[in-house]
Amino acid sequence: MEQNIKNNIDFIEGGVCAPTGFFAAGLHAGFKKRKKDLAVVFSQMECSAAAVYTTNKVKGASLLVTKKHLKNGRARAIVCNSGNANTCAPGGRETAEKTCVIVADSFEIDPTEVIVCSTGVIGLPLPMEPFYRGIPKLAGVIRLGDPGHKYYGSHCAAEAIMTTDKVVKEVAVALAIGKKTYKIGGIAKGSGMINPRMATMLAFLTTDANLAPDLLQKLLRQDVDRSFNQISVDGDTSTNDTVAILANGAAGGEPILENTPEAEAFSEALNAVTTKLSRMLARDGEGATKLIECAVAGAPDDAVAHAVAKTVIQSDLVKTAIFGADANWGRVLCAVGYTKGHFNVDRVNIHLGSRAGIVSVCEGSAALPFDEELAKKILDAEEIRIDVDLHDGPGAGRAYGCDLTYGYVKINGMYRT
Repeated sequence: MEQNIKNNIDFIEGGVCAPTGFFAAGLHAGFKKRKKDLAVVFSQMECSAAAVYTTNKVKGASLLVTKKHLKNGRARAIVCNSGNANTCAPGGRETAEKTCVIVADSFEIDPTEVIVCSTGVIGLPLPMEPFYRGIPKLAGVIRLGDPGHKYYGSHCAAEAIMTTDKVVKEVAVALAIGKKTYKIGGIAKGSGMINPRMATMLAFLTTDANLAPDLLQKLLRQDVDRSFNQISVDGDTSTNDTVAILANGAAGGEPILENTPEAEAFSEALNAVTTKLSRMLARDGEGATKLIECAVAGAPDDAVAHAVAKTVIQSDLVKTAIFGADANWGRVLCAVGYTKGHFNVDRVNIHLGSRAGIVSVCEGSAALPFDEELAKKILDAEEIRIDVDLHDGPGAGRAYGCDLTYGYVKINGMYRT
């Protein structure tokens, strides 16, 4: 039964609006000059809610308000502005609370049922006027429910939460369990200041499955550790990182219970969404030209494997080598070696791969003769995979990153100006 459940996952359209009973919209309210900058995701009915937050000691005011609101594990709406992080800003917490009241009044719900998030520049006052102007408009669009409306839908909401992102990030899957089909959708933003340790990165997830808040929180926490926490663009952990999920149970059926095949299947479907979003985030890193995936096998346990994989994709020397299509495998082995944890580094094998092929460059922690021209061709591709086998146990893990380019320096050298 378990195996059949796991296989019944299909990618579908719709993002956060794919699950039954969820609606979203995004528009330009005035936080930025021209682009969409305010989004709302709304459920017709009350939801179980869970979230995981940044481990940065400096936290955005919106995040603190959301934490307070989710103490009871319930919510119905998510509101997010871009262009201003509401972090270290005068009156930031009061601003976040007022924003929730505007959402509550516009959707006829309680302010404590609102998850509030902000992303953008740190240290600037966050004006209220765009919220007063934009949120009632978004509520009207959602009530209208017109898929053809220019502000309606998951795509518009995903656009509105972007900062330096170049690509809209939205995913949805359908999971068949017996006669029931559940859907999970997600949108995310993030291009720079990304090294989640939940822990500028935001992800909002929706599902029409029925799960209790405690189980939803547990599954989200477990998932984040193998998806969003395994990406890095630049090694910086944002003050506002938040991953939130709403489950409204609109698909019907019995609740999904802990330690059951159904819970395991839901977890795998959730990971299908978050892993795809993670890859999108890494590929859209500021100035990036390539996605880097590091897959580690043969570690003493999964925790060590994940740590090694993330250390490799975080290495500036590895990232610049990939940018220059230089098969400098010594940089990979070096990163493996300074990863925290106990494991053997005497039997490491390294392979580099892409759509152009695979080349073995290191065996038993020593050099292998290899075709430099083939290696360059492999590393010239847009998606690169680094396979590392430690030959020291059954553990496996992976991480996602991007190359480090001149573009990253240019973007961040003038981010405020």
